[in-house]
Amino acid sequence: MFAIASMIAVASGCKKNEPAPAAPQPAPVAKPKPVQNVASSSARTATQKTANQFDFSSKKDPFKPYIAPKPVLPVLSAQDQKSTLKNALPIHSFEVNQFKLIGVVTSTRDNQAMVVDPTGKGYVIKVGMTIGKNNGRVTAITTNGVDVVEQFKDESGRVRKENQKITLPRKQ
Repeated sequence: MFAIASMIAVASGCKKNEPAPAAPQPAPVAKPKPVQNVASSSARTATQKTANQFDFSSKKDPFKPYIAPKPVLPVLSAQDQKSTLKNALPIHSFEVNQFKLIGVVTSTRDNQAMVVDPTGKGYVIKVGMTIGKNNGRVTAITTNGVDVVEQFKDESGRVRKENQKITLPRKQ
């Protein structure tokens, strides 16, 4: 019984008269554009294209390097390179006799020595290195001291060689 009553209620709800849906409105007909000369139409399309383009003039270039490249320095001759290197290293700013020998390390391959400049800065030197203002070359390192040969030009223009020895201080 209950099932019959619910069917009658559903069937009576379907008999409602609904208005028919309205017919769709026809789309407005576009009017044809008047014909223009070619020059004005191309200018108009050019302005339309630029208006649609992106303007990156105020933006930062993502491919630009953060660090500016260094300017190219002129090529120096070998003598100029040695003189600039000589002036750049603090071991070349003192005379050879101003250095003090602190210690010598002997080994089977190469001997090494530690010297201190007048300011108190220490340097480890090996045979073949340069030391002093006159580009003195270390020729030998023994347990007694360090032998240095300096080459320089005297007043007459001749190249002179001078041997100097830096010795260990005596213990008292």
